[in-house]
Amino acid sequence: MQENRTALVTGAAGFIGYFTCKRLLADGFRVIGVDSLSDYYDPGLKRRRQADLLQNPGFRIVNEPIEQSGLLMDFFEAEQPDIVVHLAAQAGVRYSIENPRSYLESNLVGTFELLEAARAHPPEHMLLASTSSAYGANTEMPYRETMKTDHQMSFYAATKKANEAMAHSYAHLFDLPITMFRFFTVYGPWGRPDMALFKFTRAMLSGEPIDVYNHGEMSRDFTYVEDLVEAVRRLIDVPPVRPDGPEDVAEGDSLSPVAPWRIVNIGNSKPVQLGDMIAAIEAALGVTAKRNLMPMQPGDVPATWADAELLRSLTGYVPATDIKDGVARFTQWYRDYYDV
Repeated sequence: MQENRTALVTGAAGFIGYFTCKRLLADGFRVIGVDSLSDYYDPGLKRRRQADLLQNPGFRIVNEPIEQSGLLMDFFEAEQPDIVVHLAAQAGVRYSIENPRSYLESNLVGTFELLEAARAHPPEHMLLASTSSAYGANTEMPYRETMKTDHQMSFYAATKKANEAMAHSYAHLFDLPITMFRFFTVYGPWGRPDMALFKFTRAMLSGEPIDVYNHGEMSRDFTYVEDLVEAVRRLIDVPPVRPDGPEDVAEGDSLSPVAPWRIVNIGNSKPVQLGDMIAAIEAALGVTAKRNLMPMQPGDVPATWADAELLRSLTGYVPATDIKDGVARFTQWYRDYYDV
């Protein structure tokens, strides 16, 4: 029964982790969180999210880095989680140029520690976060899970692509059901301060100019956080099953022919021009942005666009929150949180 299931969520005090934990708790899961409360962005925001989660008696958390040797092994042995949602990672494209070692430690070593723990104590299903950045230099859109992805544009993207490959090997060797999900520009209340929506809102309310990269010639498949979590929740109950061979893999499915492993896009399937996102903020705040037009940043890509048909076929669901509605909800949260 669902009420008896235990979920381990790494990165539980993070933006997506917070909403994932809330949803799982609401659905009756016992949730164990792990989060290092790193200082990549304001740890106070993470502590506020964590404090809210701790109001639920079904939640507990340990504030340690997942790359700490043996930490996750001890967790798996003691708790025997049924479901694992792995969200802990060093995020950010631009920061991976400044501090690549943090990505090596959190994204590669941390995921290795997770996979080793799962090898010793196999859960029913593991869901690991990847990124739309894995599509790298691909220019054909929308992005489909079956596309070749060999040309990542940042070290962050490279570590996430490496996570996909690492997870596939463990799925194949040890029959671990693993779903990798590629996120597309997640936004919403409690969001990350390093993301454009947060930075633009803060600057515009302060009367400061916003930095608009590639002179505004950019588009993103903005995905509202609660839509993404709905997709993750549905995917939990659709673990991949090892096929007998390539002939058993349906057309358009990213299921491995040799392992219970699959990649699934989670995106709104509707790219939005950066200027339209800024216009949505202006409308929500009643403020006109002062734009500082900038060149493209190293490691960035001009556009993302998800094909979400595989998600639809597996779960019957596709994110659909309109950018204007999602931005309005974020700006209202921002005003309330910072008392603006």
